[in-house]
Amino acid sequence: MFSWLGKQGGGRERGGGSDVVQTVTGGLRDLYIRKLLPLEEHYRFHDFHSPALEEADFENKPMVLLVGQYSTGKTTFIRYLLEQDFPGMRIGPEPTTDSFIAVMYGDSEGNIPGNALVVDPKKPFRKLSRFGNAFLNRFMCSQLPNQVLKSISIIDSPGILSGEKQRISRGYDFCQVLQWFAERVDRIILLFDAHKLDISDEFSEAIKSFRGQDDKIRVVLNKADQVDTQQLMRVYGALMWSLGKVINTPEVLRVYIGSFWAHPLQNTENRRLFEAEAQDLFKDIQSLPQKAAVRKLNDLIKRARLAKVHAYIISYLKKEMPSVFGKENKKKELISRLPEIYIQLQREYHISAGDFPEVKKMQELLETSDFTKFHSLKPKLIEAVDNMLANKIASLMNLIRQEESNMPTEIVHGGAFDGTMAGPFGHGYGEGAKEGADEDEWVVAKDKPAYDEIFYTLSPINGKISGISAKKEMVTSKLPNSVLGKIWKLADCDGDGMLDDEEFALAKHLIKIKLDGYELPGTLPSHLVPPSHRKPFQTAE
Repeated sequence: MFSWLGKQGGGRERGGGSDVVQTVTGGLRDLYIRKLLPLEEHYRFHDFHSPALEEADFENKPMVLLVGQYSTGKTTFIRYLLEQDFPGMRIGPEPTTDSFIAVMYGDSEGNIPGNALVVDPKKPFRKLSRFGNAFLNRFMCSQLPNQVLKSISIIDSPGILSGEKQRISRGYDFCQVLQWFAERVDRIILLFDAHKLDISDEFSEAIKSFRGQDDKIRVVLNKADQVDTQQLMRVYGALMWSLGKVINTPEVLRVYIGSFWAHPLQNTENRRLFEAEAQDLFKDIQSLPQKAAVRKLNDLIKRARLAKVHAYIISYLKKEMPSVFGKENKKKELISRLPEIYIQLQREYHISAGDFPEVKKMQELLETSDFTKFHSLKPKLIEAVDNMLANKIASLMNLIRQEESNMPTEIVHGGAFDGTMAGPFGHGYGEGAKEGADEDEWVVAKDKPAYDEIFYTLSPINGKISGISAKKEMVTSKLPNSVLGKIWKLADCDGDGMLDDEEFALAKHLIKIKLDGYELPGTLPSHLVPPSHRKPFQTAE
């Protein structure tokens, strides 16, 4: 897929020479093992933050994680994308999905239980074993031969209920599991039901566990066809208000509105909106394979920055500990002073506050840690990571861009994605500038009599009106001059600076397209060329 050669590209060094790394993901894995992993192991990064990465973490397909309260349509959404049932699928108004299900490609249909899944070196789930049998009994992989799954994998999560009881009864740390997945997936989709906008305590905690992964989050307001336009506006506003209280970012999250299942719409007045939103969401998901290498690169950079900060924290705590007496009291003092230590390290090493782990969580982990096993700062380990970030990864990023431009675009195919790509039911087919594309008659002809009445009031000379005369009529549309200028350029087919009756009708038609909310074409489509201009227009082209 990509070539990455020699030491300049980060190739492996063996016996004093350089080895060829054939893929970017292979190169990233090599950098991680040689540069970052030694730092993580020396300062016990894996005990505090995230387990060590394995080969499958670099090689796996892009993954999409679905999270939402019960009966918001998570499992139905997967079935809608795949256009077929998958093993282990259960759909109903009650809480049906009680397990994490990894829906992945396989040559034949079948299920792999969690305990068997976490020992498979080819799957990126081995480190989930630390959550114990209570979780593994509620984790499975559903395999099936489906075209969509050749490009992406989808993780279905249990429906979230309200109240403290549900969180305790799971038997494992639900939010920790979500955080583990969030660090490794390419997209996190939060699903909401138009009739269930409340964000429960557990859902709020789940969303907060995605801290640092905000760029991966998308929101889907599902079942929007069950309310009318006025109610939908209120629902959308209430959803944005609720999300604003939970997700502390200045940016507004992208919310896709629609009804994602293969059933007739209950309310069709917003059909065009739902189709446009579904198309936008599909494009976002379809682009994941193309962006997978960049996403893995970005996640490795985030991990490296956190590992550096962690090293500074641990080494500082080690330096402050007494060598003989009063260790326990000093430990308690240092843990309570952790916010002050963060500020001191920020100033000393010029680190952004956003790179530090959450204070409360770090304090809880330090309570159970043995400070005597911490290590002092090793500048060589920090320098190796700095060199990776400054040189190796920067050159790799340039190489990714260069080689992606020489590759055919890789997108998700199959299932619901193919239903929106071509044919009369493709998004935008027969609308706007595409109207009349498959008709023999010129599409403007039906409105031309009305346009002709206006044309002849503009005092044409020798069958044509000047630019000044046309402008007086065109500006009545109140469109900006930049748009009207583009319409003039498209309508003046022979480029003589004047418009005949057919060109004027075409200009009015293009104005109508724009006023109806559609985009203007970059060049005039052949079906919109006026009949009397077709031969010379095509010859000139």
